[in-house]
Amino acid sequence: MANNTASNITQPLARVFLEKFENKRVLSKNVDTQMAEGKFNASTGSSVSVKRPTDYTSYRNATGDLTSSTASDIITGKATATVQDYFTVHVDYAEAIEALELDQLDQLLEPMAARIVTDLEKDYAGFMMKNSGLLAGTVGTAADTWDDIAEAGAIMQASGVPMDGDWNYAVNPHTQRKLASTNVSLGAGGAAGDRVRTSLDKAIIQEDFAGMRVLTAASLGRYTTGTGGDRAGTIVTANPDVTYVAAKDSMTQSIQVTGFQANLVVAAGETLTIAGRNRLNLSTRQTILDEAGAVVVFSGTVTESVTLNASGAGTLVITGPAVYEAGGAYNTVDSAPIIGDVVTLGGAASTIIQPNMFWHKQAFTIASVPMHKLNSTDTLAKTADNLQIRVSKGSDFTKNTQQIRFDLRPAYGVLNPFFAGQGFGAP
Repeated sequence: MANNTASNITQPLARVFLEKFENKRVLSKNVDTQMAEGKFNASTGSSVSVKRPTDYTSYRNATGDLTSSTASDIITGKATATVQDYFTVHVDYAEAIEALELDQLDQLLEPMAARIVTDLEKDYAGFMMKNSGLLAGTVGTAADTWDDIAEAGAIMQASGVPMDGDWNYAVNPHTQRKLASTNVSLGAGGAAGDRVRTSLDKAIIQEDFAGMRVLTAASLGRYTTGTGGDRAGTIVTANPDVTYVAAKDSMTQSIQVTGFQANLVVAAGETLTIAGRNRLNLSTRQTILDEAGAVVVFSGTVTESVTLNASGAGTLVITGPAVYEAGGAYNTVDSAPIIGDVVTLGGAASTIIQPNMFWHKQAFTIASVPMHKLNSTDTLAKTADNLQIRVSKGSDFTKNTQQIRFDLRPAYGVLNPFFAGQGFGAP
């Protein structure tokens, strides 16, 4: 009797598709991932929140008398993951059946899995770029030496990023060629043993350099700076709100500016610095000093594109907020930005800029959103790190066709923008 594959076709398809999907991932394998089971419902809408950790100030004196001290406030912030659109590929049912019966599922499913992974990682890389609070190097200058790569590791350590989790640094593939002139062992990747080497294995340049795993990624985000040479202005109208309460949930901050190029378009992902306001180590709460003993100036990343008006004025929303409160437990700068402070956008005008990215694994999260079964034959499969793929066989009776579809629906979240940054070289 001939094999009947119609009733269980989604199961073998899911098994092979999941294997191909896993093997193609690079960036998404190096962030926090979780299954958001039971977290999204009608009351949560399209987002779900998780608590941020709290911090406190300590008090020291010779006797231990706390009469003159003030108890630390318990301030709980939340990190929000926002549901994204579906990532879907689909194929004619007859083609899938033929591939299954001819034992050609690899050939059919590998390019389909590659397409979802490529689109996911390109989209997520842009999200990472726009939500990273740190900066290493000079915007627009290529990171083409190991010194440039090491600066990112130094910035992370000096900023108090914990060393209890993986640190990563992703570069444009052409950067690997430039770095190879100073290290002939590049591209060795991770040891795969007898197993098939994945895209992540092949992307690894150095497993541990300056505390980071250095890897290549063709999907890094990019932005184009606006037309016009005047890329410096000042804070105007109102002092930015520098309280932690204002920033604790979104980890963003609004800064009203003026004096930039008229009608300048500021792209999401651009970085800015505020003169005279210096970055603090988030553990010690002391200013960060570079190798020459100079303070590291505060920088932030623009999260939303905005077009300034004819006076070069508007509101810039940045991530990695400048927080400053007297004796505050959450301060990120040594003094508060105020009206009149000079704000400078990084990079040159009318330029496509693709930053390298560096991050701690707990900087970002991808929460896989559970998908409802369709009125069809469905199989739900999960990767080892809990991303869910739905494989469905169904028909369109108006068109008299049958199809197989593969779906992924993620939610993106920023756990801590100060755990990630954009990386450039020295001028």
